[in-house]
Amino acid sequence: MTPLDVAGYLIAGLMTAVAVWRMPAALWGDEEDRRRRALWGCYAGFAAALWTKTRAVRIGLNDSPVTDLSVLIKHYTATVAILAILSYIVAIYGQYADAGAVPRHVRFARKIQQIAAKASVATLVLLTVLFFTVVDRSTPSDRFVADHAGQWGATLYMSVFYLYLGAASAVCAYQWALATASAGRRHLRVGLAMMTFAMFIGVGYTVSRTLFLWVSVVDPPGEAFALRFDEITEASQVVLFAFFAIGASVPACRNLGRRATLWRAQVKLHALWYELMTAFPDQPFDPPAPLLRELTRFGTPADLRVDRWAADIADAVEKLRHYVPDALLPAAEAAAADGGTTRETGPLADAYWIKAALAARSAGAPAGDAAAVGTQHATDQDGEVAWLVRVAAAYRTVEPERARQVLAASTAVQEQEQEQQA
Repeated sequence: MTPLDVAGYLIAGLMTAVAVWRMPAALWGDEEDRRRRALWGCYAGFAAALWTKTRAVRIGLNDSPVTDLSVLIKHYTATVAILAILSYIVAIYGQYADAGAVPRHVRFARKIQQIAAKASVATLVLLTVLFFTVVDRSTPSDRFVADHAGQWGATLYMSVFYLYLGAASAVCAYQWALATASAGRRHLRVGLAMMTFAMFIGVGYTVSRTLFLWVSVVDPPGEAFALRFDEITEASQVVLFAFFAIGASVPACRNLGRRATLWRAQVKLHALWYELMTAFPDQPFDPPAPLLRELTRFGTPADLRVDRWAADIADAVEKLRHYVPDALLPAAEAAAADGGTTRETGPLADAYWIKAALAARSAGAPAGDAAAVGTQHATDQDGEVAWLVRVAAAYRTVEPERARQVLAASTAVQEQEQEQQA
């Protein structure tokens, strides 16, 4: 296996990974989100096309009853992928208010919208007809361009595909170059620049191979030269898809940090949330489940789940206020001051209060007036979640027996105050 074959497997795997990564957004996103679906269709189509180029797959298909079948399947899937990427461009740039002057790149995208689908269908039909009529498929080939160099039928067939591929690459390069110049965020600018560079490679790839094929019809090259040219241009296509896959993923990587934060928040909040929801099972939308089950509820976005858990915890704390005395708050703060660092006193005090309140309710304390509770420690939802994560971490360190002692001490203080008032 040559280094080029190894690179072919790697780039096919990379494009497949990107397609799988993007699949949830395409399948479960907003029904009107055409951009995500079009971009995913592009990834999936090119992933399929790249797999047909890998050594094992192409040899197996080329030696099938339909000689050189890998070439036809590769061009079918690539054509569909190109149509998807053109649809992606239209979805981004084709929508614009009709009032006032319409920018040049928007007018261009609208023209693309008018011809893209028709051009794709025409290309598929013409490729099929040429493949089964004028292409010499008497002997299975391994490197189609090198093996058919000098044959007018294969040259005509490939020229049709390269015309479509080259035109699409030029359109993408033009639109993405404009977008790169106007992008305000660095990660978006970097991603678009990489994709633009990939499309320029695509234009050079199609032009060079088309010229090679037509020159070969007039002056057939030697076998070694044809194979070397094919390998060099194939290597450039590997670079193309690497830049395209990575560049298209760069803007999305901006969200990876937030997703990781949300995932960690779910892991850290779950134990506290689960215990509170077990005490108040009618409160959550769904019965509380173990952590792994909660993390695999793919129908609910992570940010929505975290926000919901934060609201559930706050509501449960509000309910617990009716089962404890006012004196529990200073008792919890005193216990936290004895057992925690200055920075963690606040979260630890909340943790003592919650665990003691749960103990009071479990022991059958009657519901009464709402007791005092700690003050709000955040001004927005993200701040509240960050605070609750610290509370949840402290909650795991509070022993049940110690919480009951804090509850007993607060109850005794409350009874003394009542006796003095009496």
